[in-house]
Amino acid sequence: MLSEKKSIPTKPLFKLNQPDDTYKFQPLPEPLGAYPYRLKAGIKTPSADKMIFQVAGDTGGLKSPAFQRLIAEQMGKQVSNSDEKPSFLYHVGDIVYHFGESDQYEKQFFTPYRDYPLPIFAIPGNHDSDVNPLNTNPYTSLAPFSSVFCGTEPRPVPFGTDPARKSGMQPHVYWTLQTPVANIIGLATNVPKYGVVTEEQKQWFIEELKHAATEHQEKAILVALHHAPYSADFNHSSSLPMITFLESAFEEAGVYPDLVMSGHVHNYQRFSKSYEGGKITPYIVCGAGGFDELHWLAEADEKLYTSNSEIFDTVKLENFCTMQHGFLSLEITRIDEGHQIAGKYFAIPHEGLKEGEDATLYDEFVYTVIRKSSVSSESYSL
Repeated sequence: MLSEKKSIPTKPLFKLNQPDDTYKFQPLPEPLGAYPYRLKAGIKTPSADKMIFQVAGDTGGLKSPAFQRLIAEQMGKQVSNSDEKPSFLYHVGDIVYHFGESDQYEKQFFTPYRDYPLPIFAIPGNHDSDVNPLNTNPYTSLAPFSSVFCGTEPRPVPFGTDPARKSGMQPHVYWTLQTPVANIIGLATNVPKYGVVTEEQKQWFIEELKHAATEHQEKAILVALHHAPYSADFNHSSSLPMITFLESAFEEAGVYPDLVMSGHVHNYQRFSKSYEGGKITPYIVCGAGGFDELHWLAEADEKLYTSNSEIFDTVKLENFCTMQHGFLSLEITRIDEGHQIAGKYFAIPHEGLKEGEDATLYDEFVYTVIRKSSVSSESYSL
């Protein structure tokens, strides 16, 4: 249910008078796999036409690590208790705070996710990408992230307390996960508050969109990035650089995704964006995965924010969950007409759970992608 807060926004917002911090941009590491950075990971699914996976972002914890532990436990509990089990967790960035340092992975990632029973794939967030200038052991941006998630074959992670821990096999920090029913194109949007994507990565992204379109009869097209394009929160609000980047890439490729998921903002928001021809794409913010500071929505009439932009004319805020931690479960099903994308968002109160309690189902939706007529229609239930 939508909150009864006065002056709640119905559209995304821009936060006004924000400083330019693009000087924080960090060069990306070299890829560890071959171009075009695609991974077939042998994903096991409930059936040939259905896949379920979990999504979480901004899971790192410093002041109150109990929250990230609760999220990991609740996601793992759903895996154990579900008849139709998820296949993996897709992390939309900010795994460790505040500078992506290797000595933070044990406390903020390895320990809370030690018992999580599924593969974990990830794209980097701004904090994962940042570099601490005061670290006595100099390192480059995303070197620890690459050690944990990237490689051509599993290899020992050179930090952490478990010598048996092996790296993932993602080919690069931006990459495409090829699954039986969806291609998930993941981006690396760097350190600045509103994100930066290099021209090299943009051209790769356009080619990946075009390639995904050749498989659209069989596979949905999903895009993941850390910085939320659309948001109505008080801290960040929407990212004009990410909106501009995405829309120009979609237009150049002639391909529009079936769903866009992001983090960065520490709450849950679900937007529907209408495109010409009738296609409706959900844009989902899922960034309340454990970091202790959560973000509420700004007042719609607050002078520091504005929704007065034609960019927002076709974007609608459908639902949101603020001041609670949570995670998303997505189910992609191949149907005769195309694909059905169903989602469930589960929330945990900021004060935590009592013994025996589980995360609460907060939002539930269904979008139907009709490929044959190149039109998407949407239905949802709250």
